[in-house]
Amino acid sequence: MGTEEHIFKRYEVKYLLSGEQYQELRQRIDGHLIEDTYGETEICNCYYDTPDFRLIRNSMEKTAYKEKLRLRSYGVPDSEEAQVFLELKKKFQGVVYKRRENLTVHEADAYLKNHMKPEKESQILKEIDWVLQYYQNLQPAMYLAYRRIAMFEKTAEEDGQIKSHNGNQDLRVTFDWDIRWRTEEIELQKGIYGQELLLSGQRIMEVKTPNAMPKWFADILDGMELYPCSFSKYGKAYQQWKQISMIKNIA
Repeated sequence: MGTEEHIFKRYEVKYLLSGEQYQELRQRIDGHLIEDTYGETEICNCYYDTPDFRLIRNSMEKTAYKEKLRLRSYGVPDSEEAQVFLELKKKFQGVVYKRRENLTVHEADAYLKNHMKPEKESQILKEIDWVLQYYQNLQPAMYLAYRRIAMFEKTAEEDGQIKSHNGNQDLRVTFDWDIRWRTEEIELQKGIYGQELLLSGQRIMEVKTPNAMPKWFADILDGMELYPCSFSKYGKAYQQWKQISMIKNIA
C-alpha cells in the first residue's frame, strides 16, 4: 500500500450501520461503486496520546480544531523492515487534513521511542516533529484494529466499458467492522486482539470526498433513512476503557 498519497484534504461523513442495513446498502450501490484493488484489508493502529489522554479528550469536546497521531500498518508487520505509516490527522471546521509518512518499523520505533529522527527529511515529518515537541510526553495510548473494504465510484472508459478497479477516487467509501482495541501491548507487532467495539454485524461507513456527495448516493441514503453520526473509533474505545476501569475500581 505504499502507492497511496501522503497528503489528504477532504470531508469525512460517518454512518453506523446494522448488519441488515449494510447488506441492503451493498445491493443498492452495486453498479455505482466498486471495491479497490486491495479487497478486504486488516488495518492496525497505535494511537499516541498524553498520559491523561489530552488529544482524544479535546477531540470529544468537539472543538473547532482537533488532531490525532497514530502509527498504522496494513496487517501485522512481520519484520523490522516492514513498512508502516506515521500519520498526523487534523480536523478544522469539518475538513479533515491527513499527513502520512512511510517508515520501516525500525525507523518508527527509533523516532517515537528514542527520538531518533529518520534519515529522510520531509515537510510531513517536520509537522509531526513539531507535534511531538509541543506535547512532549506523547506515548502509546491505545491499539486499535479493524477489517475494511474500500470502494470507489465507477467511471466509464470512452468505449463505454467500466473500469475494473480504482475508479473515481474523489468519492471513497469505506466499511469497517470487527473493530478491536486494547491498552496493553500497544505495538503493531504484537498481533490483532482486544475488546470488541461494535455489536455483532455492525459496520462503520465513512464517505470521503473533497466535494459534495453525489446526488445518486445521497438519494440512496435518504431512501434508506440513513443519517450521519459523530463516531470516532478511538473516542468510542476510550469511553469503553473508562467505563471498564470505573467498574474495576468499584469492584
